[in-house]
Amino acid sequence: MVIIDVIVTLFLAAGIFFMFTGVIGLLRLPDFYTRLHATGKCDTLGEVLIITGLLIYHAAHYAHEAPLVPVKLIFLIVFIFLANPTATHAIMKAAYMTGVKPWKLGEERR
Repeated sequence: MVIIDVIVTLFLAAGIFFMFTGVIGLLRLPDFYTRLHATGKCDTLGEVLIITGLLIYHAAHYAHEAPLVPVKLIFLIVFIFLANPTATHAIMKAAYMTGVKPWKLGEERR
């Protein structure tokens, strides 16, 4: 069980790392589009890694008590892979249609 716990910890740490990287991208990048791109990519991967860690932990420790929880977690991973990029695209398209201008090299950051 120690090896399973180490693997779970690595998945959770990697997920937290990508979520933290998305936060840094949100704070440091120059405009709406690049900020949304950073958060969209990092949040999707971070959430999937965290849920995968939870899936492995549950399968190793509690699978006999609640056998459908891993199935629900797999459905959640699929939903996140489908919904997050779609939502990010929809928000970017709405911003572009309403006139939010992309940042250009040489412009001041606001």
